[in-house]
Amino acid sequence: MLSSKKKLQLVAAFATLLLFAAGVACNGFFVDPVLTSMTVGPTATINQGGTVQESAIGTYNDGSTKILSSGVQWSSSDSGTATVSNSGLVTGGAPGSATITAAFQATSGTSSITVTLGNVTALKISPTTATIVANGTQNFTALATVTGQSQPVDVSSTATWTVSDSTNFTITLGDPVTITAGANPQVGEQVTVTATYASTNTLNATATLRVTQ
Repeated sequence: MLSSKKKLQLVAAFATLLLFAAGVACNGFFVDPVLTSMTVGPTATINQGGTVQESAIGTYNDGSTKILSSGVQWSSSDSGTATVSNSGLVTGGAPGSATITAAFQATSGTSSITVTLGNVTALKISPTTATIVANGTQNFTALATVTGQSQPVDVSSTATWTVSDSTNFTITLGDPVTITAGANPQVGEQVTVTATYASTNTLNATATLRVTQ
């Protein structure tokens, strides 16, 4: 027969084996979740010299999400327009748009930042009236009056443009902005072209476009 000491040794060995097996099983079934995508934001409009804090949120293959901080690599597609710090703080430089990218491990995400002029006191569209024919085009420019500057500043590329009849007219963004008429606008129809610019205040300007034969 086994001695009491031998029995105790066998029980201890068996218990150790069970604990080891349990640990292996746990490691096999509960692995670290894998990062599958990233959401970067906010998408924002800021003035020159203004700032916005970007954040990166990771989504994992188990459905969980987590704000990522340490180890995120931040970059800007145009450092003249917007710079971004190692912590994701974006600072506006020159007017324009830049893409902010956050990269973590093998995954990345982006957001868009638009930088506008500060201290804009007035906005106008040039020309204020124009004509267009079916399948024709007409260019418009948005001009901002800025405190401390003697000449208006062209902000066409960073303004938001709309047209009152989006069924028969389309907008092509650029500098200048181009309005294109479709094949069947009604002769005599007048549409309103609107430019909106976000500065210290949000400013709007309009122009009239009339369809002729």
